[in-house]
Amino acid sequence: MKKLFYVLLAITFAYFNCEAANPVLTIEGGQVQGVKAEIEGVTVYRGIPYAAPPIKNLRWKAPQPVIPWQGIKLADKFGHPGYQSVHYPGGYTTEWGYGDESPYSEDCLYLNVWTKAPGKVGQKLPVALWIHGGGYREGWGSEPEFDGQEWANKDVVLVSINYRLGVFGFLTHPELSKESPNHVSGNYGILDQIESLKWIKKNIAQFGGDPDNVTIFGQSAGAGSVKTLCESPLARGLFKKAIIMSGGGITTTPPAGASNTRPAAPGGMGGFGPPMTLEQSELQTKEILDWAGLTTIEKMRAASTETMYTVGSLYSAVTGKRTRMTAMPIVDGYVSLQSFDAAAVDNKLAQVPYMIGYTLNDMGSMAPGIAEFCLNREKVGGKAFAYQFARPLPTDGRADVLKGAFHSSDLWYVFKSLKYCWRPWAAGDWNLSEVMLTAWSNFAKYGDPNGKNGGKWAPYTKDNAKFMLFKLDASDKENSAMGDPIKP
Repeated sequence: MKKLFYVLLAITFAYFNCEAANPVLTIEGGQVQGVKAEIEGVTVYRGIPYAAPPIKNLRWKAPQPVIPWQGIKLADKFGHPGYQSVHYPGGYTTEWGYGDESPYSEDCLYLNVWTKAPGKVGQKLPVALWIHGGGYREGWGSEPEFDGQEWANKDVVLVSINYRLGVFGFLTHPELSKESPNHVSGNYGILDQIESLKWIKKNIAQFGGDPDNVTIFGQSAGAGSVKTLCESPLARGLFKKAIIMSGGGITTTPPAGASNTRPAAPGGMGGFGPPMTLEQSELQTKEILDWAGLTTIEKMRAASTETMYTVGSLYSAVTGKRTRMTAMPIVDGYVSLQSFDAAAVDNKLAQVPYMIGYTLNDMGSMAPGIAEFCLNREKVGGKAFAYQFARPLPTDGRADVLKGAFHSSDLWYVFKSLKYCWRPWAAGDWNLSEVMLTAWSNFAKYGDPNGKNGGKWAPYTKDNAKFMLFKLDASDKENSAMGDPIKP
């Protein structure tokens, strides 16, 4: 009997010790409990809803409050990515190794949190919100390269999100604008991102984070989203720092070969030439949907996901017209008042520290626009740290893989997620990853990639017209560090 008593006592002690290490948190919607990450001391919360599913009557509406749940939600599985096309082998699919994610769905408003301080409300760790790229039409926040546990291990609470994509995230239509209390349509994906920032403001203290010290960062269309958020009055005050990765700077002329037929997005990611107005965008959508017999909001919302996703392509194939439904952010006069470029010139951007850069083979050199942005920040009394990632990624001899320091190649390093990749990394790649992760997390902590005491990476200015260079030492693949600054 005494032996049984000690066994039960041990089980009880182990249970309560586990609860102390992994507490149940009370957040918007109910209670939630995370699971252990691979790194000791890091807890991950997967698939937390931050708004109601934007389906049925909520399709093409601003995000609505979370639907409460009963009991304790075990946050051990990632939520649905936004609806998008199937990913076939080759290119980025081979690079990231897609295949284990949840099915694509319009029900996609979920986020993930990595932290070392769950339940420690007074810890006030800096917070970083990651916004994935993918041309506003694909991608999700839980891709393998975005694993956030190394950020958490640097004492930053990392949050990644899914948001509405393509026509589900950015569709404009005159009837949608008519029913809106703000008389606009589109930009639902950006509203989702703003909603996630509001969720952080209200809930992140439960995860040990500081709701008043939030950094937003993203790459490609995620960088375009960051730029839109930096301009949007609706996001003002919800973040304190911004990192723009491979999203260009202030773009005044198109690069060689760029198309001039698509509307310019407020974040600078939508093409070149005059931005399409909201009214022009609405009429294009109406033309296509009227052709398909989707002549009312009721019919549009009753249409299947697959119908809405493919109707634009069918219209083009049948009619031969290049008319398209808007599937990216647009200046609408509510979410976005003007383009990022115009807001920079008018000093209407968020007054926060910026870090901005590109990769060496980044769809054409983006350096001039980045330099112009940094000089603009200097002119208005702000600061921006500029960088170039120039490490050509190693290959194993395959012919059909991405090569060089390609667009997105720096993601493995910024998240120190190299272990999920098939590439034959050198020891120097791991060192370079540690250097970059440290710089990015330092920026989230202090607004300075060097750390709280400063260092050799100075902001880009007229007198210091240099980008920080990240690459391996050509003579020694075992070593790397924050390289000497270079002129773009």
